[in-house]
Amino acid sequence: MEDSIAGPGRDWSIQDVARMAGTTSRTLRHYDDVGLLKPSRVGGNGYRYYDGAALLQLQRILLLRGLGLGLPAIAEVFQQHTDTVQALSRHLEWLRQEQERLSLQIRSVRQTIETVQGGGELMAEKMFDGFDHTRYKDEVEERWGKDAYAKGDSWWRGMGDDERQEWTARSEKLGQDWVAAAGSGVAAGSPEAQDLAKRHVDWLKSVPGTLAAETGGDVKGYVTGLADMYVADPRFAANYGGESGAGFVRDALRAYVEQNL
Repeated sequence: MEDSIAGPGRDWSIQDVARMAGTTSRTLRHYDDVGLLKPSRVGGNGYRYYDGAALLQLQRILLLRGLGLGLPAIAEVFQQHTDTVQALSRHLEWLRQEQERLSLQIRSVRQTIETVQGGGELMAEKMFDGFDHTRYKDEVEERWGKDAYAKGDSWWRGMGDDERQEWTARSEKLGQDWVAAAGSGVAAGSPEAQDLAKRHVDWLKSVPGTLAAETGGDVKGYVTGLADMYVADPRFAANYGGESGAGFVRDALRAYVEQNL
């Protein structure tokens, strides 16, 4: 925003706030109607005015909307996290993680463009940021047997390039959505987190060789064991923004399997 929030007693008209925040007066009035953003005062002419505290609240709303949260979920976050500075610090950490992720993608795409323009040979492992489906081979065989790994490996190698790219993109999107949900502050048992948990279990079921995919397999035990591993193993936790994010995934998955499996 181009104006300073500093200065006791200062406030801004609804038109000024809409202009600075890149939104509309109608949207701000709707936020008022649903109880998310009350004006600091209403003038004799009926115009709404917003002070610095209201602008901080609006910044949080816009950040959470950017994460894809609906207004009821945002209201839930506000009820659970009343400390504005702490909440914004969580958002800042998530934004930093997104910045790192986007930087990796930018470098990958730039390298692909340069390779194509130079007539060179594309290297798949660089195009997809070093994705290596064999990196957990020993652990998979130790935990779930060689047959589990062999089935998964055969399934992966049998894919075409487009199929691998699509599945990788799906996996990355799931991880990003988990990080975003953890950063937003919603509860692990919230509808948003439980929708993600269902997506996660469906994703596990799509991989041949896993107990989630096998008929009669212990899906509940398998998912719970994986959820614990996400927290215990830093390599897994990194996919969800670190130990804290992995803990959120674990709690959401545990709640989901208890209620649905």
